[in-house]
Amino acid sequence: MDKRKVIIDCDPGIDDSLAIILALKSEEIDVKGITIVSGNVHGKKGAENALKILKELNRLDIPVYLGECEPMERKLITAEDTHGRDGLGESFLPRVEEVTYKEGAVNFILDELKSEDITIIALGPLTNIAKALEKDCEVTRKMKELVLMGGAFKSFGNCSQVAEFNFWVDPHGVEKVFKELKRKITMVGLDVTRQCVLTPNYIEMIRQFNEPLGELIVKITKFYVDFHWNQERTLGCVINDPLAIAYFINPELCSGKEYFVDIVTEGKAIGMTLVDEGDFYREKPNCLVLTEVNSKGFMEMFLTRIFPKHKEDIISILNNSKYGLN
Repeated sequence: MDKRKVIIDCDPGIDDSLAIILALKSEEIDVKGITIVSGNVHGKKGAENALKILKELNRLDIPVYLGECEPMERKLITAEDTHGRDGLGESFLPRVEEVTYKEGAVNFILDELKSEDITIIALGPLTNIAKALEKDCEVTRKMKELVLMGGAFKSFGNCSQVAEFNFWVDPHGVEKVFKELKRKITMVGLDVTRQCVLTPNYIEMIRQFNEPLGELIVKITKFYVDFHWNQERTLGCVINDPLAIAYFINPELCSGKEYFVDIVTEGKAIGMTLVDEGDFYREKPNCLVLTEVNSKGFMEMFLTRIFPKHKEDIISILNNSKYGLN
């Protein structure tokens, strides 16, 4: 099998960590490196968290590069209220001592793009990608495509009435990427990710598998579940970022349409995604905006990839109506 080479650009983060796990459990993907941006937590904490997850997967061979720790223009606002003080649901996993993260995510991205046919899957604010464009736009445009988790079209926001968090943290970075990248962009936004909920039934099933990786997932998502209940009375937790990985592996999981996309960079609506459904700008589409998702298909992929020994049980439970999961 010819593996598809990717760089995962992220801000771990609970759901970023789940996305990393899914990617590394999927044989279609060759993760060349993980680049870190500030978002859910400060970049330095995010880089340490990436190493913690890699250690749990016995994949410390994958390099972690720290990138931009401040947005392009805004002051950084993180989301420890959502992800916990440590960014991993206050699981307080021990610090990784065997290896350390490296500096220079932007240079790493550019160097890899010069020599490899690579897709970037961006799961956090787009600051690293914007800075790469700023430093060398021609090399940055060599990327095969950009698949990003961010934005919202017809869904409401998750950090304001209208804004999705990743776009809200650094709207100027988003603006630069959408205007200047000139490569295929796919927006895996709240319209589809909000339908991917790790419910208490799923979490209990994972716990029953009695595997170390399952114990880790249960541990780091507990805080996330509590946040979702207190914030919006969701029973379970929305796992946004893994859907971007799953879609990259199997685009049939989602559908959407190409639009011209812009963003609000100032005022009360800062971070709002402007999807030109009515073609008011008369601009050429610059983004595939996903609007529909097979949430059951996603969850089947997510669970069976991570827990392959339990595939038959997972599929049986997903198809059993008494559990309310289908």
